Amino acid sequence: MGQIHLTLSQFISKKQTFPTGEGCGLSELLGDVGLVGKLIAQDLRRAGLINILGTTGETNVQGETVKKLDEIANETFLSVLRQTTQVCALASEEMEKPAYFQERGPECKYIVLVDPLDGSSNTDCNMPLGAIFSVLKRSLPDRMPSDEDLLKRGIEQVAAGYLLYGSSTMLVYTIGQGVHGFTLEPGIGEYLLSHENIRIPEKGTIYAANEGNYQKWTAGTKKYFDDLKVHDKATGRPYSGRYSGCLVADLHRMLLGGGIYLYPGEVDKPEGKLRLLYEANPLAFVVEQAGGKASTGMSRILEVEPKKLHQRVPLIIGSRRDVETADAFIQGRT
Repeated sequence: MGQIHLTLSQFISKKQTFPTGEGCGLSELLGDVGLVGKLIAQDLRRAGLINILGTTGETNVQGETVKKLDEIANETFLSVLRQTTQVCALASEEMEKPAYFQERGPECKYIVLVDPLDGSSNTDCNMPLGAIFSVLKRSLPDRMPSDEDLLKRGIEQVAAGYLLYGSSTMLVYTIGQGVHGFTLEPGIGEYLLSHENIRIPEKGTIYAANEGNYQKWTAGTKKYFDDLKVHDKATGRPYSGRYSGCLVADLHRMLLGGGIYLYPGEVDKPEGKLRLLYEANPLAFVVEQAGGKASTGMSRILEVEPKKLHQRVPLIIGSRRDVETADAFIQGRT
């Protein structure tokens, strides 16, 4: 008989330690996120057969073309989290304004921010996709949160993680006490513990970046990428390039094997492309809990003060020593 793996619910009840007062709420919420993953994975397995590929003809608040699967994933998060007893508000990269669940009482204490479908450009070609989630604590129990209540620094997250849809479906999460990964077993419809207490190597030999933007980058950023390609066996260079177009997939590779992901600022767009609240903060929380680092190139991601819901930020994330080296180049210290 093969190894018996703990299910997500068994792991949470038997091995996961929660901050005081957070156990029941966060365990239910993580189960709800897992349900979203199961529903979307089911759609993705049949995507080419049920007319859910291609675009809707709309653009989202980011000015990006909306894929049909973007809309489906967003509606799935809304539908599932609207039913839970734990969530009073949901903000999404796909929605201009958050959704507030007005009927919720003071016992409903969490706010969820999501990128419901990461890697949308991959939807029509059967490549990896993902979803990213961040969980904040409701500030005041006697009133519904406002948009301003969602503008919290990454260090104030109580949970974060991602879903990865690839050769298998995975749920990876942290509540600030390490990082754990679960793989969906479709035959029984359960997430099984496959990666307990993930630790990212402090240095890797892989980088992920959209090098088509090279000419738009600052001098320090270009210098760093040039340095990655120098032949130097003692330092593990040249690094190998691996870029899928799905942030979750690329980050997952770094988390397990080490390396660095970069979507830096540009000369004419110093704010970068990725969203602070929906992408950078939750992934930075995960990576730091696994022993890595996440930076804008100039400062720690988790300490960036958000000014608006859809704020963009440069993202340098991965193995600790790799991120420190990239920061030194970007800041002109190397």
